[in-house]
Amino acid sequence: MQATHEPAAPPADVLTARRALLDIASTAADAAATIIRERGREVGTIPWQLKGHSDFVTDVDTAAERAVRDIVHTRLPDANVLGEELSPATVTSGITFVVDPLDGTTNFLHGYPVYAVSIGVTRDGVIEAGVVLDVVRGDRYTTLLGGGAWWNAERMRVSPLADPSRALVGTGFPFKRLEVLDRYQRQFAAVMRRTAGVRRAGAAALDLADVANGRFDAFWELSLAPWDVAAGVLLVREAGGVVTDLDGQPVTGLAHGPLVAGNPAMHEWLLRTIVAA
Repeated sequence: MQATHEPAAPPADVLTARRALLDIASTAADAAATIIRERGREVGTIPWQLKGHSDFVTDVDTAAERAVRDIVHTRLPDANVLGEELSPATVTSGITFVVDPLDGTTNFLHGYPVYAVSIGVTRDGVIEAGVVLDVVRGDRYTTLLGGGAWWNAERMRVSPLADPSRALVGTGFPFKRLEVLDRYQRQFAAVMRRTAGVRRAGAAALDLADVANGRFDAFWELSLAPWDVAAGVLLVREAGGVVTDLDGQPVTGLAHGPLVAGNPAMHEWLLRTIVAA
């Protein structure tokens, strides 16, 4: 099991600099959420564009991402913005805002109330701050490297549960990569047989926030992008959890691929279970 000892707190000036990045990200997330809420009133008339199998984008996504970019570049002109819709390229140097302007687009288009804005902020490839804003409920999940994870004004911790038979586990379906569906179904069956339940709501950023907040004891998905998880990875770790790939190696949150997250005990169990399946 991966060690989860508490690291030393960073110096005050470092935390201050990270808070400044988080403030920009939070302001940008608010702007994106305002656009999403306003356009949600006309959701039945918004045209969809198909990016890939069961993967849609709308002008709401792109407008929200432009709003984020405008705020970031106004406040921090030299920063990079790595967004799902307008700039899907890898950036590993300098300060980068990793943005999913509307995580859960399909949910949004159907009026299913589970979607969010997710922004992680990296410095030279290390995630230093993050915000996930639940657009429907208004809940704000924020985190700083070395500064904890917060749900609105309340400190978050992962669940203490260690008994899989009592666990509630989140997941995401491999809807973009149907070639791994058979493998995923074996994993799903193995987890379902041994836990209290499995849930899939369709917004990975909120799923990871739920792990950090102890609502989910663990979570896994086989195909995720940096903008899906950059903020959520730091949320889980700062709440005392563990996040790795299927080899048990810590994920950076800046690469495409699978992810397993949870409190230390449930992460270990879930990883072992899905790898065996």
